[in-house]
Amino acid sequence: MNKLVRAIAVAASLAAASLALLATANAGATLDRVLKTKTLTVAVGTNWGKMSFLNDQHQFEGFDIDVTKRIAESLGVQAKYVTPNWDIIAAGKWQGRWDMTTWMTPTKARAEKFDFPALYINDDAVGVVHKDSKITKLSELEGKVVGAAAGTTGELYLNHKLAADWIGAKPIEYQFTPGQVKTYSGVSSFDDLRLGDGVRLDGVLADASGAEDALKAGYPFKVIGVAYSMPTALAVERGDKEFNDKIAAAIQSMKDDGSLSKLSIKWFGVDHSVH
Repeated sequence: MNKLVRAIAVAASLAAASLALLATANAGATLDRVLKTKTLTVAVGTNWGKMSFLNDQHQFEGFDIDVTKRIAESLGVQAKYVTPNWDIIAAGKWQGRWDMTTWMTPTKARAEKFDFPALYINDDAVGVVHKDSKITKLSELEGKVVGAAAGTTGELYLNHKLAADWIGAKPIEYQFTPGQVKTYSGVSSFDDLRLGDGVRLDGVLADASGAEDALKAGYPFKVIGVAYSMPTALAVERGDKEFNDKIAAAIQSMKDDGSLSKLSIKWFGVDHSVH
């Protein structure tokens, strides 16, 4: 019996040692890859409002693009952009396909998969309806068909599953319960909403910057209220403290010299940056 106990103890010790060696081996892997390839690969969207979008020349522009280019410069590398769907980004297990993503709410659940080196901008989630809708406030979306991007806090809010566990969070007040929640991956819920009031959707829960861009683009919408506010963060896969520290230092430098605030004003007209 004692031999069995000793054998189990030895096996457990070997397993723990293997895990420790694996963790040590992974430490610094992302930063090493970025420096070796001279490339910081960032997962962004082509239709994330003023955060990131493709211009008429099919080049990336936006607040996130300017910010991540500055981070790349601080590392002495070039920024490269890829565009996986958000639900794929949020699922984790990137396997080196990209090094960082932007504009992620740093919830406790996500912290199990990601590190958040820096908070950098605040965002509001707003209710949007077609201009022909008689709905004038969020509570009137009760029992309606409401859309949101898949894998976002907006989807969680609509399903009453949003845990306000980010930094400085206030308790979530659910102002309505949808009759049906429709999620969108790779396409925008705005495309269905602009078909007409109630044709496919009665409303959409979206980020304020995206709603503002849609209105400026001539979409027949109106904003009916703020559902909740939250900070957003740059996100990387867990385990590379050196990489985290480099990103955190770059953002802190931008906060200190005022360039982060200036970029926010450039893209949004107001300073939404996290100080």
